[in-house]
This record gives sequence, structure tokens and C-alpha cells, in this order.
Amino acid sequence: MLQNRYIALGITGSIAAYKAADLASKLTQAGARVDVLMTEAATHFITPLTLRSLTGRQVFIDMFDPTTELAEQHVEIARRADAVIVAPASATTIARLAQGLADDVVSLTVLATEAPVLVAPAMDHQMYENAATQANLETLRQRGYTIVGPAEGRLASGRMGLGRLEETEVLIGAVKQALGRRGDLAGRRVVVSAGGTQEAIDPVRFVGNHSSGKMGYALAEAARDRGAEVTLVTAPTALACPYGVRLVSVQSAREMRDAVVAACQDADALIMAAAVADFQPGEAAEQKIRKAGKKGLTLELVPTPDILSEVRGDLVRVGFKAESRELLESARELLRRKQLDLVVANDVTAAGSGFATDTNQVTIIDASGQEEALPLLPKYDVANRVLDRVAALLRERGEAP
Repeated sequence: MLQNRYIALGITGSIAAYKAADLASKLTQAGARVDVLMTEAATHFITPLTLRSLTGRQVFIDMFDPTTELAEQHVEIARRADAVIVAPASATTIARLAQGLADDVVSLTVLATEAPVLVAPAMDHQMYENAATQANLETLRQRGYTIVGPAEGRLASGRMGLGRLEETEVLIGAVKQALGRRGDLAGRRVVVSAGGTQEAIDPVRFVGNHSSGKMGYALAEAARDRGAEVTLVTAPTALACPYGVRLVSVQSAREMRDAVVAACQDADALIMAAAVADFQPGEAAEQKIRKAGKKGLTLELVPTPDILSEVRGDLVRVGFKAESRELLESARELLRRKQLDLVVANDVTAAGSGFATDTNQVTIIDASGQEEALPLLPKYDVANRVLDRVAALLRERGEAP
């Protein structure tokens, strides 16, 4: 997604400038070519040498620098940038951008670019909440800029409040979303389910499974990066919601059924990557079941709702089949029985595949029965291979987003 993409990173005079080093480093590690632009004030918080060492590229500070490799650096950087992100953006820089000023290399480059612009505020909460700052941010929103954050937490002043620079993962997610605005799923609505449902035995215990949710979250992130409007219906996980994705949290299979059916009312595609429990206790105890005096515990289990069968409408439907034996036979049966467009089958006992891993090895089976066996890949790459098929099916149906 970021490989060989030009990202202009503007750093301004905020104590959070030190966090920009991590952002520059992570973008570079992901394959991006990062052009760092710094205001004079920013150099009091972090040195240009640090940023140059992390990116391996020239850092731009003085827009009148006669020694620069670019004749008109602001224009050249603005032209070649695939996205511009100002992080951290101080109150002063936000005011400059709102007024259309061009008196430093950051504001000048933003004014000259046609690429998506993202602004990540970072300042004391009183400055952020000031009416002038809020008015300036609203002006930028109306011009099409993306405002990322700020987060709430402990500030440099020692106080708590809104004003923290968003974490690096959030900022990179915002950049990816901006780059994917014209992707092959732009204008499409995609619903993804993730995680393992928990079926209550009593207020303390539940019937569940080992699903980590990583495959579903990777699908949601990849769909966002291709321009889709994504709703992620998730059972409990330890994962952070991908930036720009609408999150619907559920616990049980029934709750997931209700949330998925509602989300699919106007969706173009449903990808059921969740590990939905097949059975649930017939009735959950109102109070905790105590062990004392009991020789054992017998549970009566009943089937959970069949979510894919309850989703109606002309949308692409993709199921996941996780098995420990007879994988392809079970996947083909699922494809036939639920009349799906695709089934993604994976052996959860295979090395590097299945629950809690960052990789997966799957076989994709389409409605005609054709199979595509993929090698072991990162789950994000698996997600994109699945979405290649989803995008192709949507194109075949000829329905405009």
C-alpha cells in the first residue's frame, strides 16, 4: 500500500514533534519515500539530522535554501506527493493553513499540493478547545482536509484532556485511507465480521473459541485501504479498531446476527470472517454457578443462528471455513448449502495458519467450484487476495457504487 508512495511529512513547533520521528521511520519501513518538511520552530524540538537519518532523504526547512537539490522545492514536493500529512500540527500552523498563508515550507507546500492533506493537531487542550482553533479546523474540513485526532490523555503540561497527537498506527491508517480514496472499492459498502463469539453460561463464564479476530480486522483494514466504507462487526478481541472503520461491538452469535443483518441493508459485500459459535447454552444462569457441592455440570446446548442464511439482498457474500480435517469438502458443502459467492478455507492446525497468527494459508473456492490455493502469506495480503475477487464480482455485476 505504501511501497514507493511519496509522503510529505510536515513537522511543526509542538512538543509532540519527537513522535514524528517514529511516524517517519514507520512510513519508511513500509516502503514510502518520505519528504520531511520542518518549520523553524520544529527544529527546536527535534533535529533535522534525526529525520534525515530515519528517512535517508533530505529534510527541507528553508524555502529559500539555494543549496537544495530541488529548484522550487515546495512546488516539486507538492507535485510528487501522493499525500501530505502535517503531524504534529500546532495551533499556529493550523491558523496559517486556514488563512492560506505560505510563509514557511510546510504551509507553502500544503497550499501548492493537489494531493490529499491530513492535519494531526497536537497542543494543550485549552488551545485546542479555543474557539479560534475550532473555527480554523472547521475551515480546513470544509476545504476537504482530513483532521486526524487529537487524542485524549496526559499532556505535556501534566493535565489531562484533548490535545495529544494520535498514535503512529492511527496516523498511518489515516494516510492509507487517504491514498485509497480512488481504489477499486471506492464508493462500496463492505461489512466484515471478526472475532469469536461468546455464548453466556452464567454472568461469569461463556462458551467460546480461540479466534483472535486478526483475519477479520485485516480484511476491514484492506477494504478501507481500497476505498470502501467499512463496517466491522466484531466479537470481543484484544485488537484496536482500524482507523476510519465503523466498529460495531457484539458478544453473542445472536447479537452478531442482528448487527450483521442491519449493516447489510445497504451493503455491497459481506465477508463473514468471524468464528461464530455453532452452539449456545439453551438458557444462561442468572447467577454464577458455584462449584461447591457439585460433582459435575451438564449444559444443554442449542444451535446458534445461521447468520449467512439470514442475510438477504443482492450483495456479494463471502464465507470463511476453518477446519482441522476434511477442509475442502467442508468448504464446498458450505458454498453449496448457503449459495455463497466465495468460500475461504483454512486449516487451523497448519503451521503459521489459523488462530492468533499474523499469517494464513488459505484456499479460495468460487461459486463454480474453482479453487485457488494461496501460499502462506501475511493476513493483510490474504485479505487483499480475497478482496481482489470481491471487486471483480462487483464489476461483473455492473452495478455502480
